[in-house]
Amino acid sequence: MSTTALDPSGAPREEARPIEVRITEKYADLAPQERRAADVLLEHLHDLAMYRASELADLAGVSKATMSRLFRRLDYEDFTQVRDQLLVLRNAGLPVPVGAPPSVARHLETEVEHLHRVLTAAEGAIEQAAALLAGAATVTVVGMRNSYPVALHLTQQLTQARTGVGVAPSPGQSLSDEVVGLGADDVVVVVAFRRRPPEIAALLDLVRSQGARVVLMADPSGRRLASPGDVWIECGASTQAAFDSYAAAMSVVAALSSRVLDALGPAAGQRVAAIAAAYRALGEIED
Repeated sequence: MSTTALDPSGAPREEARPIEVRITEKYADLAPQERRAADVLLEHLHDLAMYRASELADLAGVSKATMSRLFRRLDYEDFTQVRDQLLVLRNAGLPVPVGAPPSVARHLETEVEHLHRVLTAAEGAIEQAAALLAGAATVTVVGMRNSYPVALHLTQQLTQARTGVGVAPSPGQSLSDEVVGLGADDVVVVVAFRRRPPEIAALLDLVRSQGARVVLMADPSGRRLASPGDVWIECGASTQAAFDSYAAAMSVVAALSSRVLDALGPAAGQRVAAIAAAYRALGEIED
């Protein structure tokens, strides 16, 4: 199998699917030790080519044989082929960090491809999440570091449709201030893209222990944080340049918020109208 073949547009052919896409496709069928190894690969996508296979096995706490078996499950011959593919993907401008950014045209092509993949895969989860958010007593949206802008935007959009929505952590507050006391009638949306702080795992355990429902939105490296009772929205950040792009994440926010607005029906429409009237009365938004 060749990982160097490109189609006439310069994009990699099917056999050169990025490693994170292969892991997503095979994750449910992996053995527990293989999942641990896959989680480490996802967490080190940005510098994967800098490691040896034995070092990755040590990071995951698995045997070298397990790591080798995982590569074969992902349709690679060995880790050398993974590293070769990373070099090809860099040259093709796909979601692997590169030394120089791709052209604007190539950036657009990659973003559209990524957007289509994310929204197609997440359609069912978006519907499930919308039903929870429409029926919850309160909605708390958690986001830290790179995830905070996405969480803040989701909060703002949902606030147009319903009351009882807040973002956490609020300025000057800790996460505990925001989530202690939530229960079975409440929903917590956790936005947790890679390079997230380590307390996210403990936060999820806490809100679940209180009975709150969880919607987890993250890139593939966050899959290990999801529990069987959560709504899991896989929403990778496109990484074909030096900085991650959250265009797909913001599109998921728009789709999710629209579904909530529709689910709430006339009550949401009345709230939208009331907010618009208040904008005019207070002169907060120009005509």
